[in-house]
Amino acid sequence: MSRLAPLSEEPINEDDSANCSKKGLSWKNWLKTHLSLVFNKKSDLKILLSVLGCPLFPVSALSKPPINEVSSSAQYIIQHFTAATGCRKSEGTVKNIFVTGKVTMAMVDELGATVGSVAGAAGVAQKGCFVMWQMVPNKWLIELVVGGHKVIAGSDGNVAWRRTPWLGAHAAKGGVRPLRRALQGLDPMAISAVFSSAQYMGEKRISSTDCFVLKLSADQVDLADRSDSTAEMIKHVIFGYFSQRSGLLVFLEDSYLTRIQSPGTYPTYWETTMATKIEDYRLVEGVMVAHSGQSNVIITRFGDNLKAGLSVTRMEETWTIDDVAFNVPGLSLDCFIPPKEVQKDFPDENLDWRSPLHR
Repeated sequence: MSRLAPLSEEPINEDDSANCSKKGLSWKNWLKTHLSLVFNKKSDLKILLSVLGCPLFPVSALSKPPINEVSSSAQYIIQHFTAATGCRKSEGTVKNIFVTGKVTMAMVDELGATVGSVAGAAGVAQKGCFVMWQMVPNKWLIELVVGGHKVIAGSDGNVAWRRTPWLGAHAAKGGVRPLRRALQGLDPMAISAVFSSAQYMGEKRISSTDCFVLKLSADQVDLADRSDSTAEMIKHVIFGYFSQRSGLLVFLEDSYLTRIQSPGTYPTYWETTMATKIEDYRLVEGVMVAHSGQSNVIITRFGDNLKAGLSVTRMEETWTIDDVAFNVPGLSLDCFIPPKEVQKDFPDENLDWRSPLHR
């Protein structure tokens, strides 16, 4: 299996590609170029891939609070989920996961679009496919090809990175986090692990399904690690909706808010919300795995210095799974080695923020 290259979590301006190996690009530059990219129609495919392609989960799957801080309600919900998916009996026996699937992405006309349907697209829907590998507990790699562009992201358990055609390879700021796509019903073991530390928020009806709601939030230490002098990550939270009847995870909704301010300017705020419907669970080697879903994203920009007022960009993705396999022979640690550019940018002596307890 040949080594793949990586990808980025946020929109990036193509003009920055010449400087892609510079250490300061990963977080600050995408925020600075968000304005020109998000509202530039020629950049539709780039922003679709940047936002929808391989976003990261807000928290680490390895973070564990004291047991007395986890509510009995949350414990019950996760126990119901593990029993419903069958992942409890697979715990300790699954070493890796292989997934292939198809995606369709599009920008959405906020006035005429129908939520959950790419038919409401404001532009041409872009079709593609992806391959994903996961190795327990925190190594993963995804290769996604859409509209002739390939983006790759990965984690070796110490650093998460991404590579795009317009930026090159760069490391994610902050600690290592799971791939959100894997937690969209594809990896029940990881879902169980990450939500085992969640806060119980009550009940809510989603798409005619009565659900229990669990909440996870990035802590202040990690938010600070993902910020810099001009871009402050204020919050990153996610809600998981578990069906009261089936016990399965049927909906994910997360949002993050960023404050951007350069010296001598007014602050601008960016809020990105992603809502994902998860469905079509099927039995794979004794484990229930989701085989389709839809994600809808709303990016809102606001602030006192915006003459046009509130600006909103919408996009969406539908996805289907073709194949899932556990314990694939031949998958080794070498498959998750970061690219040389990332290794050079982040030498060993500067890896304090990459603790496994990054969330």
